[in-house]
Amino acid sequence: MINTQDTAARPAAAKLSIRVSEANRLHHLWNNNGTWWLHYTEHLADFTKRRVRRSLRTHDLEDAVRRRDAWLQAAAA
Repeated sequence: MINTQDTAARPAAAKLSIRVSEANRLHHLWNNNGTWWLHYTEHLADFTKRRVRRSLRTHDLEDAVRRRDAWLQAAAA
């Protein structure tokens, strides 16, 4: 099979839209029926955006904050 797709034309990795607010430590978090979720936006190379929601699989707020911070730090790297 011949690769007809130019590697230079492939979209770059998505950029995360992450705001850190000292005043709102729950930013990017919400509680859905007792389970904490992470919510953020990815800006894609084709000038579109994608809203991403991931379950943090915890009912504990402090654990959710730690998991959010760890996930966002790993995703931004």
